[in-house]
Amino acid sequence: MVNSEAFIRRLEKILEHYGLTAAAFADKVGVQRSSISHLLSGRNKPSLDFVLKVIGTYPEVNLYWLLNGKGHFPAPAEAPHQSSVETVARATGSEAVSGKPIEKIIIFYRDGSFETYHTNLRQK
Repeated sequence: MVNSEAFIRRLEKILEHYGLTAAAFADKVGVQRSSISHLLSGRNKPSLDFVLKVIGTYPEVNLYWLLNGKGHFPAPAEAPHQSSVETVARATGSEAVSGKPIEKIIIFYRDGSFETYHTNLRQK
């Protein structure tokens, strides 16, 4: 269960980080302005749809950080070098198994966090 007060603080941190008003944030995320107002006041709890829109609009927002405060915001700017992603893909045999190009690689950590890397791998 999401702690509403802590979620509100994290949502406010996102607004501050991007220098947005609640109304501008609502417009960017694609929700009604009143939805943000109700969330920030504690009247409503965040829906799954809202959370998915936030992380879809702002990739720097870590899902686990947004939901329960674990992880970092903003997400570390440095993604692994492309050759590292290629190495992981080849080591897992992903290309050989399906013969299809890899779109992304997700690394899950034991602390419940994860990182997603989009690839530009070319099939040989």
